[in-house]
Parts: sequence; structure tokens; C-alpha cells
Amino acid sequence: MKSLDIHSQQASRREMLQVGSLGLMGVTLPRLLQAEENAPATGLNASADACIVIFLNGGPSHLDMWDMKPNESEGIRGEFKPISTSLAGYQMSEHLPRMAKLAHRSTIVRSMHHGVNNAHAAAVYAAMTGHDRGEIGGGAKQTDYPTLGSVASMIRPPKQNAVSHVVLPYITKEGAKGPPQPGFFAGFMGRHHDPLFVLKDPNAADFSIPELTLQTGVSAERLQARRALFDGLDTQVAARIESKGMTGLQNRAIDLLTSPAAQQAFQISSEPDSLRDSYGRNIYGQSLLLARRLLEAGTRLVTLSWAPDANATWDSHSSNFVKLKNTLLPQLDAGVVGLVGDLADRGMLERTVVAIMGDFGRTPKVNGNSAGRDHWNYCYSLQLIGGGFKEGLIYGSSDKTGAFPARDALIPGDIVSSIYHCLGIRHDSFIPDQLNRPHRLVPTGEVVYDLLG
Repeated sequence: MKSLDIHSQQASRREMLQVGSLGLMGVTLPRLLQAEENAPATGLNASADACIVIFLNGGPSHLDMWDMKPNESEGIRGEFKPISTSLAGYQMSEHLPRMAKLAHRSTIVRSMHHGVNNAHAAAVYAAMTGHDRGEIGGGAKQTDYPTLGSVASMIRPPKQNAVSHVVLPYITKEGAKGPPQPGFFAGFMGRHHDPLFVLKDPNAADFSIPELTLQTGVSAERLQARRALFDGLDTQVAARIESKGMTGLQNRAIDLLTSPAAQQAFQISSEPDSLRDSYGRNIYGQSLLLARRLLEAGTRLVTLSWAPDANATWDSHSSNFVKLKNTLLPQLDAGVVGLVGDLADRGMLERTVVAIMGDFGRTPKVNGNSAGRDHWNYCYSLQLIGGGFKEGLIYGSSDKTGAFPARDALIPGDIVSSIYHCLGIRHDSFIPDQLNRPHRLVPTGEVVYDLLG
């Protein structure tokens, strides 16, 4: 099978899932499944074993969700009414009624900001890596800082046979015909630390991942025999193969192909209809259900990118209130509450971080483009649940119109650092690039201990 540049927008969905070639072992499986084990010690007591990042790609409107301004003029406050939440004195949008009942279990930050207002690519990259490079847009680069999942899968690889890091259901593009956005890849760590991209709709009746199935005529026993044959090769021959990067990932691939838990994780149709309905019968709701199943099977981190391209969903320059009311907020409301409730029922929420965030917020002033809101990086909000974050915390505040932080301003690097801390990873440690040059894991940002329980 031909090799694949995962950053090429020309790649087909099937090719994206067939990133690795395992010809020696007679199987096909993504080579991006497991990182090297020569990572530095964490030196921290982890409060979380896993994380699900729900990334509202395009920029969710903080003023119509988490940080409403009902007493401001019509051109600021928008069309939605605030409703009471499970946390006394705090209100959220009327179109997030179920999420409002999770406020007492959440940390909600209303004082985020960063240095990117125009380029989605650079804003996404800052949010997902903590590296704010300003208005330098463009697609993913090999020199980028790594995403959370790549680092987590290297420093805290799964203890069982599992896919370490998954991104679904899209490789989000920077515009409909643009390149893949940065922030979801391993960057300078190397492509062998990239996630497994699952680019199929879990809500589809025929959803399956055939790439995780043994090829016809290759039984589990035969696969193990081939591994034993390889392990018994002359040391010099084995060393040459290993130097070409052909052993560790193949062994992990064999483990996955012969692991019932890994196989079952993708069998979402085995879930009761009532549970599936609770998440929402759409690509995002069912992706969140799949994320829970993956974590249950041992996956360390799942990222859901909520848009096929940066302008497709949460980038509400026009018809902001129509899009939020009719589609985006109902889907988010069902998906988040379904996920959090499911994790809690299974005893997983305490050790799982659920991070709901985007690349920036929207302008305080409603524009004349069918009542839209434009990009606004100077102040926005996000929500964190479980995994060591405090319950019932409203952190920071914005000014009168939601334009700028009024108290306790934070940057993306602070949030990324705090998530790493929960996962038992030092944000100020140094990790090597492919030339063995050291880089501080989060270049700008610190752990915000006030957010943590």
C-alpha cells in the first residue's frame, strides 16, 4: 500500500485510516497508535487517567452560552434569555437547559483571551497546544507544537492494548478547500505520534472500522506466530528493521488486532437505543458516545472537532441566533449531558477530564449580517468537568459587555497546562523534537491551581 501524507487534503477517508503499512506482518493498521516508551517521568500524581476534548471549532459565542449580558442593550445582549442553573446566582442560555443542570459539577472560566483574532488556524492551534504564535495562519506543519493527545500518549501510554489518541469525526480544514488545521497533530514530535483519525459517522447504520479487522486468511494465531518469527530473527537483522521504525508500531498493531476490548470499542451499535438517543442521534452526539467507549477500552485522549471546516458550524458571522437555537446548542446540550451522565454512571467521571472549548468567542456587538457575531479573541469562555477540576466554580469574569476580562484573565496555555497537570504530566518539562532538540512542553502558560480540586 502506498504511504500517505496525512497533511494532504487530497487523501481519501479510507487512506486516512490506512496510514501505516504493516506489510511484514500481513496487516493494515494506522501507524499512529502508540508512542515510544522513552518518555520522561511525570513526577506528578494524576487526578485523571483520560480526557475528552469537545472542541467547538469556529468560535462559540460566549455571550449566548456561558456569559450572558441580559441587562445590556439589544445590540449586545442578543436574542436569548438567561435561565437559572444548578449553581446559585449563575445563569446560562435558555437553549442549554440540560447543561445548566451541570453547572454545580463544572468549572466555568469566563476570562479567557489570546492574541489571535483573524486566523482560525492560529487560534485553534493556540487553544489546543498552548502555543500562541499570533496571526500566523496556514495549515499544520511539522514544526508545530504537539497536541494534548500526542503528548499524553507518549508520556502516559495506555496500560492495555488500546488506541492511545483518537480524533473524530473530521480532520477540520481551514475553510472548505483549505489545508488541515494545526493543533490536532504531533508536530515536532513526529508523525508516528499523530492520532488515529476516525473519519466516519458513528450515527450511520453501517458504521464500522474495517481497518481494525484482520485481513482474510490471517488468524490471530498466525499473526502471533509471525511476531514470534520476527522476534527470533538474528539481532543484527532485527536492529536494521527497528531502525527503520518497523517494530514497535507493528507490535502495537498486532496487540490491537488481537485485543477483544479494542475491537469492541468501535461496535457502537451494541449500545441500547435509549442510551444512544440520550447523546443525540447526530454525528457529534454519537462521536461522543464512541469517545466514551474508547476511553472504557483504554484510550487516553479523544478529541472531537465539531466542524468539517472552520466556517461550517460555530463560526457564526451570519445568523448566529438561528444556528445556535436550531442546531448547535440543542446538539451540544444533549451530547455533553449524555456524555457526563454516562461517565458518572460508570464511575469514570472522577478520573476523566471533559473539556468544552473553542478557538475564541464572538463580538459583543451583533452585526448587520442577519444578526451574526464576528470573531472575538479578547474575551471568551469555556467549561471543564471532572478529572480533578473543581465543582461549582465560576472562575474569572468579563466586563460589562463581555468584551474583555475584568478579573483573573487566563490564556490557552494556562488551560492546557492545567489539563496536563490533571493527567500527571509536567507542563514545564522539556520534550525532544526529531532532531533531539528540547522544547518546553507548554511554551507560555502555567497550571492554575485555583481551578483544581
